[in-house]
Amino acid sequence: MITISILGAGKVAHHLILNILEQDNLTLQQVYARSKNKVNDLVSENQIITDINLLKPADIFIIAVSDDAIAEVSNAIPFDNAFVVHTSGTQSMDIIQRTNRKGVLYMLQTFSYDKEVDFSKMPFCLEAAKPTDFKLLDKIAICFSEKVYKISSEQRKVIHLAAVFVNNFTNHLCTLAEDICKKNSVPFDILKPLIAETAEKLQVLSPKEAQTGPAARKDIGTIDSHLQMLEGTNEKEIYQLITNSILNR
Repeated sequence: MITISILGAGKVAHHLILNILEQDNLTLQQVYARSKNKVNDLVSENQIITDINLLKPADIFIIAVSDDAIAEVSNAIPFDNAFVVHTSGTQSMDIIQRTNRKGVLYMLQTFSYDKEVDFSKMPFCLEAAKPTDFKLLDKIAICFSEKVYKISSEQRKVIHLAAVFVNNFTNHLCTLAEDICKKNSVPFDILKPLIAETAEKLQVLSPKEAQTGPAARKDIGTIDSHLQMLEGTNEKEIYQLITNSILNR
């Protein structure tokens, strides 16, 4: 049985806790949170601590906090030579402080509190300073998913950058599309089958092969019409920038 303590109470920590509790080979030892309110509906009260000095020894400590807080939290862990990993997509494992063994458990997915995530289909990107610690990290990851990868810090940064394009930017574009719909009394739901097909198509075609639309067709008349409709808005600049990027390819 592998004992795990989670340090953090955000979205990543929330989903990690839920999935650890479902595993027969993993035991959730403690959850460190600044406020018990964020996790008291997930675990029993005696598993939650708000004072990091009350941490008990565990096989692994997973820091699931914002990038800016990783160093501070890791430095406060009251142990030496413990195995400590973070879940950041961009930070090096060397950001972990003190004389503890270091690693990374990066889950390539978008997390929201109110949306369940299928861990079995999620890529886990692993890194550890010591081979024995990597084996432990790998053993934990394969409890959740078959998609487990040994990824360096530099590779992880590239993956995270690409992920921002395909997820964060795409979601923002959907937000802008929803705004356009609302301003014109059109239900955003009408676009959802198109959104689903866009993602589905990328499972069988490359993004280049899947590209459609007025820019791909070089339909200048339609592009000009759209730009006129967007006159005086921030969306116009975004539309023009992305259209030019497609045209230039």
